[in-house]
Amino acid sequence: MAAATTAASATASPSSPSSPPHRRPPAAKLPAVLDVGNMNDWQRKSPLDWETYVNKLVKVVAVEKHEYEGWVLTVDPVSATIVLATFPENEKGSISFVMGHAVQEVEILQEGDSDMKQRLAGILEPEQSQAYSPEELEKRKKALKTWLETNHIPVGEQGELGRTLSVAGVLTIEPPYGPEQCSSTNEIILARVQGLLQGWLHGCRAACSTSAEPAAEASL
Repeated sequence: MAAATTAASATASPSSPSSPPHRRPPAAKLPAVLDVGNMNDWQRKSPLDWETYVNKLVKVVAVEKHEYEGWVLTVDPVSATIVLATFPENEKGSISFVMGHAVQEVEILQEGDSDMKQRLAGILEPEQSQAYSPEELEKRKKALKTWLETNHIPVGEQGELGRTLSVAGVLTIEPPYGPEQCSSTNEIILARVQGLLQGWLHGCRAACSTSAEPAAEASL
């Protein structure tokens, strides 16, 4: 009986120590190039991740090998759409959009200096400093409310005149309904909605520079 036990123990014991598992060498890191072939990976990025591309000159490779080059103004936090600004000769600036689900690769070509950052910021300044009539503010409010609803974001009106928009009950947007007019104690929601409004303003200017009624598709 003891012999049988000894034989079983000998069989169960390894005859030689196991060799350490093979480890692959670490892959080289490419900090300036982000491979986003999986659209879900790109769309799951946080606003802080996208912020690292703002004010930088980039080359975006999209589906079917389409390439776009420009300065990143913002990334829409809902659709992951990249908003690019270019400055053709003798022109103030041009806005283009690369749909988030179509993005395959983003390469940073150049960091923006202080002059370029100021130039990019100036694209929004006329929108923020412009004086609006009550009728124009009402049109902007309705356009923004419709656009938010189109993107499945709950929004309502509050206040005596209904001039304030309430988003999901945790954030308010005052006239003239830009990123600077957002207020919330939830910093994550505040950052997401401010980024969304930036995309909406760019879409409004690009799609209809003289109208306050932007098409939702232009900003997505």
